[in-house]
Amino acid sequence: MASRHSAYLRNGLRTAALALVIATTLAACKGGAGPAEAQAQTKSSEVEAIPVEVVEAARRPIAASYAGTAALEPRAESQVVAKTSGVALAVLVEEGQQVKAGQPLLRLDPDRARLSVAQAEAQMRKLENNYKRAQQLVAQQLISAGEVDQMRYDLENARATYNMTRLELSYTTVEAPISGVVASRSIKPGNFVQINTPILRIVDDSRLEATLNVPERELATMKAGLPVLMQVDALPGRAFQGVVDRVAPVVDAGSGTFRVIAAFDGGGALQPGMFGRIRIDYDQRPDALVVPRVALLDDGDPAMFVIRDGKASRVPVKVGYADGEWIEVREGIKPGEQVVTAGKVALREGSAVQVITAANGKQADKAVAGTGAAATGAGQ
Repeated sequence: MASRHSAYLRNGLRTAALALVIATTLAACKGGAGPAEAQAQTKSSEVEAIPVEVVEAARRPIAASYAGTAALEPRAESQVVAKTSGVALAVLVEEGQQVKAGQPLLRLDPDRARLSVAQAEAQMRKLENNYKRAQQLVAQQLISAGEVDQMRYDLENARATYNMTRLELSYTTVEAPISGVVASRSIKPGNFVQINTPILRIVDDSRLEATLNVPERELATMKAGLPVLMQVDALPGRAFQGVVDRVAPVVDAGSGTFRVIAAFDGGGALQPGMFGRIRIDYDQRPDALVVPRVALLDDGDPAMFVIRDGKASRVPVKVGYADGEWIEVREGIKPGEQVVTAGKVALREGSAVQVITAANGKQADKAVAGTGAAATGAGQ
């Protein structure tokens, strides 16, 4: 019994000693990990530099302009119609052909009209002879003056009828009312043409016009003679010069706009019906301080991030004219200052930045996108 009791005592002492060793080891391990954990927390709390792209504010010419879209229209257009009926014997022009005013376009069968002219002429000649004889007889007092007057009226009526038949005969040859190009033809030789039926369409493409509906706030800036620049979708990469031809100074009450008509030289690459983007320059500033338009922030009043001492500073600005991708800055920044053009979504006031050149633009975009996503998630 005594030996068995001693064995139990020895086992209990060993268990207690082992527990003491384990507790001591755990305490030592916990105490040793404290400085490393603090160091990791310190590193994670450090603010990483945000990659951005920048452009220096510089001086260059800039223009104040109004931009809009419109379709080109011919200055003159004519829908040619037949003024008499008949069978088309010959069509003298084709689509796309240039014609001059008065040029024959179509010939109709003239036989019926010629017979009418001959009949009217014979009647007129008969009345002319009767009137001459009546003048001799009235001098001899063989007929009354009233009978002579009636003969004169009949003769004038016959002459009018004769002239009318000659006019009808002339209508059998259809002539071009204006100079231009044949835009469409809806008649073929042998077709029967009804009176007042459209048969051809002629457009004067020597001068083309584009009509813009401009907001009434621009009424004071639009003047005749202003230069106009136009680009058309059908001719990419090309620009065409024009001029403001006239301004309608009446504002439409319904739309709040007025009409500005720009004119361009035709007869070349420009054609009626083309759709174009039009810019009218109404003022020029030869030495304006400009930055890319993408530098502007989209959160309220005009502002942009400027790099100062390696950090981003949000600066309110006063902007002026906008010209394409550039915008004028009249107050807020100085020439040579760097404004952020890419990466600004992740910036805050005082953020440390890392300037990435434009050559690494794709890498910068990826880095900025990742940083921006992280900033968005943190904000939530």
